[in-house]
Amino acid sequence: MMTFLNRRQVVATSLGALMLASVAGAAIAQDKPTVRFSSVVSETDIRAEAFQRFADLVSDDFNVELYFGGTLVAQGGELAAMQRGNLEMGIPSPQDISNQIPAWSIVTSAYLFDDAEHMQEVMASEVGQELYAMVEEQLGVKILGPLYFGTRQVNLKPEIDVQTPEDLNGVTLRMPGGDAWQFLGRAIGANPTPLAYSEVYTALQTGAIDGQDNPLPNDYNMKFYEVTSQIVLTNHLVGFDLLSVSLDVWNDMTPEQQETFQAAADEIIAWSTEQHLAREAELVEFFEGEGLRVYEPDREAFRAYAQDMYLNSEFSDSWPEGMLDAINAM
Repeated sequence: MMTFLNRRQVVATSLGALMLASVAGAAIAQDKPTVRFSSVVSETDIRAEAFQRFADLVSDDFNVELYFGGTLVAQGGELAAMQRGNLEMGIPSPQDISNQIPAWSIVTSAYLFDDAEHMQEVMASEVGQELYAMVEEQLGVKILGPLYFGTRQVNLKPEIDVQTPEDLNGVTLRMPGGDAWQFLGRAIGANPTPLAYSEVYTALQTGAIDGQDNPLPNDYNMKFYEVTSQIVLTNHLVGFDLLSVSLDVWNDMTPEQQETFQAAADEIIAWSTEQHLAREAELVEFFEGEGLRVYEPDREAFRAYAQDMYLNSEFSDSWPEGMLDAINAM
C-alpha cells in the first residue's frame, strides 16, 4: 500500500519531470534562430499566405516572424536592412537592387519578359545565376528565387482612350521612387511621379494623380478600382520581387537547413505564381462588373516605344554584354 509520504514523493517526482520537460522544450525553442521577414504586402495578399506557408515549412529549424504592410521596414528599405544586419528576410524588387548594381536594370526594363513563365525560365538560367552572383558578392544577400506577383497594367481615373504611348502624354502616373521606376513610367509615355504605395488610393480619390500602374491583384487588394475609371492592359512589365535572405544568415545554416530553406522557397514560389495567374484571369471580369473599362491598347506600339527609349538610355550602357540577346533567345 502506498503511504502518504510515498504519494508525496510520486507527485513531487512527476512535477519535477514536467518542469524539466517544460524547460527542455523552452530551451529547444530558444535554440531555433529567429528570422524576421518584412514586406509591404497586405495581410490579404496572396503572397502573405505564401509567406505563412514558408514559415510553417521551416518551423522545425527556424522561428519565422512575419511583418506585413511595411510595419517593420518601409517599402524599398528591405534590401538595405538586410545588408546592415537589421533584417533577416525580405522581398526586395529588381529596381531596388539596380540602384546599387546598375547591371540589374536590364530586368527592370519594359517588355523584356513575355510572361511569368519566360521570366522564371530566364532567372533559372545561366543569366539569372550570373545576376544572383552579383547580389551575393556585392550586397551580401542570398536570392532564393523570383516571386511573381502579376503583370503591371495602367490604371487611370480620367476617361481617356489610350491606344499608344503618345496618349499618355501629360498623364501623371504614380510610380514607386527610384530612377528605374521613374524611367519605366516615361518609357510608356506617361509623366511619372513618386508616391508611397499607402498614399495612392487617396491621391487617386482627390485627383492629385491621374493613375497608377500595378498588377491586377494589387489593384484589387488596395481597392484602386473604387476611385478609377479604366484599366489599360499594357502588359508593360512582368512584376516580380526576389525572395531573399541575408547571406550571413544563410551561411550560418547547416547544408541540411539550407536545403530545407530552398525547398520551402521553391514550393511557395510555385504556389504563389499559380494563384496569381488564376487571379489575374478572374479579375478582368470583376473590374468590368465594377464599371471599369478594361481593354488592350496597341501593345506593339508600346513595346517599340519603350525598347527604343531603353536602348538609347544610360541604363543599357550597364547591361552585361550579350545578356539581352541571351534573354531574347529564350
